[in-house]
Amino acid sequence: MYMTRFRFNTHRPGARKLLSSPQVLHAAVMGGFPGLLPSAPGGPRVLWRVDRNARAEVFLYVVSPDRPDLTHMVEQAGWPAAPEGTWRTHDYTDFLKRLEAGQTWAFRLTANPTHSIRRRDGEPTKVTAHVTPRHQAGWLLQRQETGGFQIVRKPPEQQRIPGEDEYELLVHGRDTRAFDKRENATGRRNRVPLVKATFDGRLTVTDPEALRRTLCLGLGRAKAYGCGLMTLAPVG
Repeated sequence: MYMTRFRFNTHRPGARKLLSSPQVLHAAVMGGFPGLLPSAPGGPRVLWRVDRNARAEVFLYVVSPDRPDLTHMVEQAGWPAAPEGTWRTHDYTDFLKRLEAGQTWAFRLTANPTHSIRRRDGEPTKVTAHVTPRHQAGWLLQRQETGGFQIVRKPPEQQRIPGEDEYELLVHGRDTRAFDKRENATGRRNRVPLVKATFDGRLTVTDPEALRRTLCLGLGRAKAYGCGLMTLAPVG
């Protein structure tokens, strides 16, 4: 597995075009893997996420089974003449192997928190996005055990609102947009809503193997549109 970080040159029109559309950016990311054919079903999972730390500090993170070649993105949205390059790729496997139960890490995740609802008896369930920070946080908390981690609880004296501020978890960067998606069977275009939320916090490893799957395969839906990628960093 590989971890790649690419920095956008936000002064370039090409960067603004990529960042304005999850579909266009997904196609650009997948264009970095010559061995992956778009028509091949069940291919290796490529996860990606955009972090907007500041107006001129926007990064793309990619986790993939193969090393990407992002030359086309540098030409469109980076610094082609920069001698140090615009992206860096590192072997992710060694880091994954070092995960052990009991370790504490800072984490970031951008996800599409959803749940299934039935408005009337007898109707089929419908996938609907969580839109409030409380329900979005609840969505992540429900996935702790299967994800191989536990979000760190705050001491009672640090909880501003008992019962609602229990965890070292911040939900921010909420983004709602819609895009057209073509149905393969009919060719018809449907308007698809996409709700994203970014989670920052601290977690403790409870099941290293399960957490490795989470980091490599992602959490939740809409992975093709920049959701599902969790990354870890040393605490502090």
